[in-house]
Amino acid sequence: MVDGTAFDETDLRGRGFTGFKAFGDLDLSTVPREPGVYSVLRSTNSAHEVFDTSVGGWFKGKDPTDDPAKLKGRLWDAPTIYIGKADAGTSGTRGLRKRIGEFAKFGQGLPVGHWGGRYIWQLSNSRELRIAWLPVTDRSAKVVEDELLEEFFVAYGQLPFANLRR
Repeated sequence: MVDGTAFDETDLRGRGFTGFKAFGDLDLSTVPREPGVYSVLRSTNSAHEVFDTSVGGWFKGKDPTDDPAKLKGRLWDAPTIYIGKADAGTSGTRGLRKRIGEFAKFGQGLPVGHWGGRYIWQLSNSRELRIAWLPVTDRSAKVVEDELLEEFFVAYGQLPFANLRR
């Protein structure tokens, strides 16, 4: 395991990530429209507990809540707790703004299709979690996401809290 600085704000800024906005303060008009990757980081001033019930939206009738004991076993002190991607989509109109918007709406309890990262919304103070993004235009956002997840796994020996597969 590393010293805890891999995938913290300083590290991500060094990689070119910007934003670092709390979900409660997020202005989607500041999020780029390009494809890219994003990272959700712990809030800087509070601990996060696991709720018994998720505040996330029910999409296609599925409850996003998972067993709190299982989630507590996954919750640890890594600064980044989720890494996601935003591809351009077949029409080229998707991207970071659209995907991050969907993610935030899911966290507001709306029935939006953003099942990945759903554990985020079972944490207390989820509105204080910070999101950062990195536009990727020279290659696939999926490739960059895969590289980041692999690097995270090598550094910490496991995936970020809300990533369920790499």
